[in-house]
Amino acid sequence: MKIKHLLTALLLTAVQSSLSAQSFNNFPVTTQKPPLHGKHWMGITGKPLAATAGALIFGKGGNAVDASCAMLAATCTMWDVLSWGGETQALIYNPKTKKVIAINAMGVAPTGATADFFKNKGMKYPPEYGPLAATTPGTAGGLMTMLAEYGTMSLKDVLAPAMQMAEGYPIEAQTANAIERGKDEIKKWPYSTKVFLPHLGQQREAPDAGEIFVQKDLHTTLQKLVDAEQQALKKGKNRKEAIYAAYDRFYKGDIAREIARSCQEQGGLITEQDLAGWKVKIEEPLMTTYRGIDVYKMQQWTQGPVMLQALNMLENFDLKGMGYNSSRYVHTLYQVMNLAFADRDFYYGDPAFQPEEPMQGLMSKAYAKERIKQINWERNDTRTLPGDPYPFEGKKNPYTEQLKTWGNFQASVHRNADGLNDKFMEEFTAGTTSVEAADEEGWVVSITPSGGWIPACIAGNTGVGMSQRMQSFVLDARENPFNVVEPGKRPRVTLTPSLALKDGKPFVSFAKQAGDEQDQLLLQFFLNMVEFGMTVQEATEAPSFKTLQMYASFGAHEKDPGGLILNESMPDWTRKELSRMGYKLSYQPRTSGPINAIYFDWQHGSFWGGSSNHGEDYGIGW
Repeated sequence: MKIKHLLTALLLTAVQSSLSAQSFNNFPVTTQKPPLHGKHWMGITGKPLAATAGALIFGKGGNAVDASCAMLAATCTMWDVLSWGGETQALIYNPKTKKVIAINAMGVAPTGATADFFKNKGMKYPPEYGPLAATTPGTAGGLMTMLAEYGTMSLKDVLAPAMQMAEGYPIEAQTANAIERGKDEIKKWPYSTKVFLPHLGQQREAPDAGEIFVQKDLHTTLQKLVDAEQQALKKGKNRKEAIYAAYDRFYKGDIAREIARSCQEQGGLITEQDLAGWKVKIEEPLMTTYRGIDVYKMQQWTQGPVMLQALNMLENFDLKGMGYNSSRYVHTLYQVMNLAFADRDFYYGDPAFQPEEPMQGLMSKAYAKERIKQINWERNDTRTLPGDPYPFEGKKNPYTEQLKTWGNFQASVHRNADGLNDKFMEEFTAGTTSVEAADEEGWVVSITPSGGWIPACIAGNTGVGMSQRMQSFVLDARENPFNVVEPGKRPRVTLTPSLALKDGKPFVSFAKQAGDEQDQLLLQFFLNMVEFGMTVQEATEAPSFKTLQMYASFGAHEKDPGGLILNESMPDWTRKELSRMGYKLSYQPRTSGPINAIYFDWQHGSFWGGSSNHGEDYGIGW
């Protein structure tokens, strides 16, 4: 009966969405996508099929953590710009404790991964693709930890939708075409070739859109996890202990042995000891308050604090009075983001390693006020440098001399004759997905998982695509002394889920994909709601702008000083003003996402879901 009711709910939601997309006499629709509404639960992610996986779990009585894990498993299986060997970052609001906690399921650099190792291979940064790009897998452990600690269901039930998909699902055009475009890289790795190129030797070697895409090895791996859980239950272990038995099989058992063996066979470094020694961390997130709203982000091994630093600076301005997307507004946000991103590029790194990042100073409201004194209000400053947060901790900066020459060792992008550099933009927006979930009990989950995207190097007969996150390290301490690669260290990543509380209750949960774009567009989304009163769907679709002046976290780590991408709807006067101020303008028809978000309507006791008109992301509520 539950499945029947769920199908009825899905049908009703589809009908409501169709009606909402129309314009009625007194209620004109202002967004291209209708907002989602729900009273009992809501789930949004990168693919409609993956959102359905979450709905199936909600329909069986699962909470938001159970459903988010099911959506995460489904997106990994669909290669929605990530795989099972990637990494997962999550913020979870626990209604029992009224606190936000952070899940750090980022893999680490393997044994032998030193700066000298890569320099001796003639590399300026670790590679973009292949086994040497791989940190230890984090997503599997992150999923099982979240489920064990905060979920209610078994791993068997939560993985069931993903396992059905691994047996065969109709692949969508976006992923199928990504495989075809990346097939030359895929052919370098025999296990990847076996999985991704079912029509090897034909003109099109990737699957066709709508073709049933089968992943037998991955299904076997997921079945092994379920078997480990079920065997533990038969031995009298409780739900939590049984899930951790599956965790141990992935990181210490036969799955781990095959990952390590095949990684080394293909030229990588990951060892069995690396896998066995890695653990998920449950952390305290960082937080700042903006106009009475508490905004939470992951720690400084992500770029998340950038948004918090930017909010600290922007709180000193009348943004609404400037006018939405006026030249003054764009210039203010651009300059503030440049200041925050320059700090990111030099000071952020894994807090488990020395030197210690000066986060107390960086997060200080007093430091924010000092930083905005450096803004040139007439022109863009293409030489924005990291600041000095140490005095705001009562310390002396040990890097004063180094900062004088900072930027001399990194590269600026060479633009094409017609504007943007395609390779740079591909690196700058290297993808991921996002998962948002909430339930009537009060659980809220925001996840930005990634890694192991196509063209992934698959680890042997596991079906698991390995991460490519090593490329986010640097090899030269002059660039960032906190993010130099070391064995066991987590790279400073772009992945950045977001949660905001107002009056001690969830206000909005939000995240997006696309590399270095993430925090700058999440910042604008948040301001759209808080400063300009937009609905969550309006805020996800509203035309945004993008700074290209920070160093990319991928590939060649270049930047485009003065580079500014505007939405095509930007009026001529604003374009002229920004050009006069020294910006190099480019345009895109859609600039807002994909952003996924859930807004908590406490007045009416319901959820509003937003998903931008920028990709295939969408969700469902009930």
